[in-house]
Amino acid sequence: MAGGRQLRFWLIGLVVFVAALWVLREVLLPFVAGMAIAYFLDPVADRLQKWGLSRLMATVVVTAGIVAVLVAALLLLVPLLQAQVMSFLVRLPGYIDMLREAAEPIIQMGVERLPPDQVETLRTQASGFIGNALAFVGTVLKGLLSGGFALLNLLSLVFITPVVAFYQLRDWDRMVTKVDNWLPREHADTIRAQFREIDQTLAGFIRGQASVCLVLGAFYAIGLSVVGLDLGLLVGLGAGIISFVPYLGTISGFVVGIGLALAQFDTYTPVALVAGVFVAGQMIEGNFLTPKLVGDRIGLHPVWVIFALLAGGALFGFVGILLAVPVAAVVGVLARFFLGQYLNSPYFQGRGGARRDLPPPPPAAPDAT
Repeated sequence: MAGGRQLRFWLIGLVVFVAALWVLREVLLPFVAGMAIAYFLDPVADRLQKWGLSRLMATVVVTAGIVAVLVAALLLLVPLLQAQVMSFLVRLPGYIDMLREAAEPIIQMGVERLPPDQVETLRTQASGFIGNALAFVGTVLKGLLSGGFALLNLLSLVFITPVVAFYQLRDWDRMVTKVDNWLPREHADTIRAQFREIDQTLAGFIRGQASVCLVLGAFYAIGLSVVGLDLGLLVGLGAGIISFVPYLGTISGFVVGIGLALAQFDTYTPVALVAGVFVAGQMIEGNFLTPKLVGDRIGLHPVWVIFALLAGGALFGFVGILLAVPVAAVVGVLARFFLGQYLNSPYFQGRGGARRDLPPPPPAAPDAT
């Protein structure tokens, strides 16, 4: 097959694959989630195989262990979260009164300094803003109930994903071998090299970042609970989980935690302690967790990850979010590969084949002073 026909063949295959993702995006969630779980747990199953277990037994042991950990976590966390939420709801009217008393002098000062017509305009705009905000919340809830998080999809995620993950984990090595046998023989070594780099990138980011999220979630939850913040467990776990998106977890957790602390406490010392928890968590993440668990050579820039997550979510919903990081890794690896091909090609080096050095930069202008 000529090079042009081969390229055309793979481009058509890529278009068909993307079109299939788009058409089937509503039913792909449990399968994509199951594949992600199988990929995440494959090294554990491989390790058990090296210790003498069959692949089937290794898959059973890994699956049973994960289910046991999840059940234990739910049995431990759900009562604590329920107690914190109920306590917060009981104290919520008092928090609202406290915020109203604190804001009333500031509002009164503004009202006294503004003309009556501007005060009425501000009241009208505030009423319209509240109405728009409530309508937006209703639209979001309606979209969640009728879109990707509908009851059917949620049930499929709960019941189908473990089954898909089990079978894919059991057959993972067999599927990899099958795909390897389908590679075009002429370029098989090159494709294998790119897949190895993609696997290293994903392993370094997904498995490492998941470990960072778990550690940060535990640190924030324990720290905020020790400080005495209402909903501290929920805020800490949420901040740790969404730390998968660079900087988003710490920033959102900091803002929510400080807001709750200002409404709950009469003094600024607990507020400072809440801020200190997030500052300490960020320092631990930047100086220890990320360098040790993720590394600095994964090839995925935080801005590229954020863009991939936003683009994937906008195009394919939650399925797109799950696929965003793998696609970002593939695009990054392929971009570096084609850049290397370009730098070694006549398009960059010239027709003579020898790399032409760039001219030296011009000398700096003399200081006018």
